[in-house]
Amino acid sequence: MTTTRSPRAKPRPSKPRRASALQRLGRLGVMALAAAALASCAVLPTNRYPAKSDVRPHAGVARAHELPIHGIDVSKWQGTIDWAAVRAAGTQFVFIKATEGGDHIDERFLENWNGAGAVGIPRGAYHFVYWCRPAHEQAMWFKRNVPQDPNALPPVLDLEWNNLSRTCPQRVAREDALAMTRLLLQEMEAHTGKRPIIYTDINFHRDILVGEFDDYPYWLRSTAAEPEARYDNRRWTFWQYTTTGRVPGIRGDVDRNAFYGTENQWQTFVATDCDPRDLRALQAQGLCGK
Repeated sequence: MTTTRSPRAKPRPSKPRRASALQRLGRLGVMALAAAALASCAVLPTNRYPAKSDVRPHAGVARAHELPIHGIDVSKWQGTIDWAAVRAAGTQFVFIKATEGGDHIDERFLENWNGAGAVGIPRGAYHFVYWCRPAHEQAMWFKRNVPQDPNALPPVLDLEWNNLSRTCPQRVAREDALAMTRLLLQEMEAHTGKRPIIYTDINFHRDILVGEFDDYPYWLRSTAAEPEARYDNRRWTFWQYTTTGRVPGIRGDVDRNAFYGTENQWQTFVATDCDPRDLRALQAQGLCGK
């Protein structure tokens, strides 16, 4: 479609027209830059805890940073911890190594347990399974050394192969591993009154746990991809997404973890000791309450 200029209209000077064109180009440039900035923000993960970092971040676990509830797990290898600084950095939970096998207690367990409790960080204790020690002996050792604290998070059963052990690197048969796991879960629940969390890695899950203990909360190690991609779509409650995290108050690397859900779901977990997705079914069994 074409138009003609009215003969009564006076022609406009050319200079203002050039200025107007430049202004329009300038506005378009600003709009393009703004759009690019918005687009880049859309694909970058939200850093909810700017005081924390990772010395070897992996793009495959970027989604973890978008989750609202983050915590750590620690043992003697983190040395002396400034728990007030850890708390101030936004840490919302910590799992602390307590026992291993049937005769080893982490040298800093009580120090870390009391330190985290003093600053109000919700904390739970974990037991590392040693496959050359009878399960009932390991259960008794855990009971002897872990306090019965009604305000603690549920205990954790750490299930991995002891490949680096100097005294017990061999693996046990699947049926034996399942029997040991079942007894330890039962005894830890009896001691604490809380349904334990199962921590595991890709190899042990593949060899032993696929299709097993589906009514327990899982804490999965996956530092290069989202857990669903590595664990046959196993539903998880906690995700250990890096072993090279940095957190104020801790010297050197520390494992960083995320809870699967919202802040409200986290508050429900803390209040009931159970994954909110399982709350109704487990309450019918007399579980899920302080």
